[in-house]
Amino acid sequence: MAGVTDQDIDPAQMRKQYRSEIVHAESLAEDPMEQFARWFQQAADSHLFEPNAMVVSTATPDGRPSSRTVLLKQFDGRGFVFFTNYGSRKGRELAANPHVALLFPWHPIARQVIVTGTAARIGRDETAAYFRSRPHGSQLGAWASEQSTVIGSRAELDRRYAELAERHPEGEQVPVPPEWGGYRVVPEAVEFWQGHENRLHDRLRYVLDGGAWRLERLAP
Repeated sequence: MAGVTDQDIDPAQMRKQYRSEIVHAESLAEDPMEQFARWFQQAADSHLFEPNAMVVSTATPDGRPSSRTVLLKQFDGRGFVFFTNYGSRKGRELAANPHVALLFPWHPIARQVIVTGTAARIGRDETAAYFRSRPHGSQLGAWASEQSTVIGSRAELDRRYAELAERHPEGEQVPVPPEWGGYRVVPEAVEFWQGHENRLHDRLRYVLDGGAWRLERLAP
């Protein structure tokens, strides 16, 4: 390949030995959301940068995938919630194909959580409650950006934001954009991955089976 030299970094030579305690199945919670809460707290306690950052993968009905990083904003026994513009690429893809995957890449502690399930819009009351909790600038940003659409320049985006800031000064309530809101991902499978030496990682996956969760160990 043109421009490649012997001094360039070779990804094939990049290796990291993970040294962690073995994860035993009997130590895990019966429910994956309870187990996620445990690991999420441990990730936060480890001072990871944005432990709620997750890769959200969607696909068109004919199977063309796309991924992006989104912030998890809520989770409970019902699933995982994030917010976005419904007209964005992920919003359009979820409208046509609700199947979704989430990946929490907690590399500094050699852990990952992988979720597969289906996404559906949450209620407007839930969306409004979260929107009003956002900083004023983030509320304006939701109006200023027609996410995933082509824009002429950065100046165009900044001008739109400035107009909104003038119309809705700090301290004034900003209405919730009609095409902005939350999705709840209801899990069908949740895998907890812990890295170990010699690539003998722990992979423990909860699978929904007849309304109950079954826990299985996967080969790394």
